[in-house]
Amino acid sequence: MNGLQNFFHQIAGMQWSDYLDILLVAYVIYSLLPLIRTPNTMRIARAVLAVLVIAWLTGEMNLHTVNYILNQVLAVGVLAVIILFQPELRRMLDRLGNVRLRSILGLTRASQELDPIISQTVAACEVMSREKVGALIVFTREARLEEYFKTGTQIDGQVSEQLIRNIFFVKAPLHDGAMIIRDGRIAAAGCVLPLSDSNRLSADLGTRHRAGVGMSEVSDAVVVIVSEETGTISVAVGGMLKRHLAPQTLARLLHNELRAGEIPEDQTLLARARRLILNVAKEDKKNEK
Repeated sequence: MNGLQNFFHQIAGMQWSDYLDILLVAYVIYSLLPLIRTPNTMRIARAVLAVLVIAWLTGEMNLHTVNYILNQVLAVGVLAVIILFQPELRRMLDRLGNVRLRSILGLTRASQELDPIISQTVAACEVMSREKVGALIVFTREARLEEYFKTGTQIDGQVSEQLIRNIFFVKAPLHDGAMIIRDGRIAAAGCVLPLSDSNRLSADLGTRHRAGVGMSEVSDAVVVIVSEETGTISVAVGGMLKRHLAPQTLARLLHNELRAGEIPEDQTLLARARRLILNVAKEDKKNEK
């Protein structure tokens, strides 16, 4: 009972800076969890949790030898986890290093600005699919992909069906590389992407598809692939490849994926923090009176 009273006493003594501190920590944890949430990491996390529970139980039951062994396993396990999670940690650090401040604060591109970009891309992919012209188009989200942007030729052009088709024209000098679209513009073309080594991919998929999946594995990008051999339209997101897409399905998928990170203005981090500070300030004024 005393512990509960102490808890409420501490809550009553908190200042606005304490609330802001808690809000920021919660936001960081909420932002980091999706970066490392994969099937492998979840399995290992469950195993670590089980070892922690068993170590606590053996300590409570005075099983000193077993408890000592488990504590040693946990001590060495920190290094083992770093080694096991090396790809996930590298991916997380890569994303964090490329996250834009506007994304952290919730300032994302408006939906209306995405509509013409998506429609022009879908129109170009529909024609290239019919003519069996290969294409590899990367839509950035939070990660800026500077490392891959530098491998290509800077364009900074408006997204249009004609420009996309001209870049991927068979005899064009940049047609073999990837196009990167960010901030609503064609930022670069002819870019080199990392190849996926996943054994889940079909053996009939070529370098273009493996590059698209590889890009989606190491970043949060949405990658559109048009097959040069079959004209099939595919999309890679989060290491998963969705194949044989109709133009209408492609448009719907791009709308869903590119709008997924949008946050209403009144729900951004700045707006929440501002409301919290104002509410705490009002409470302080009431208490002073």
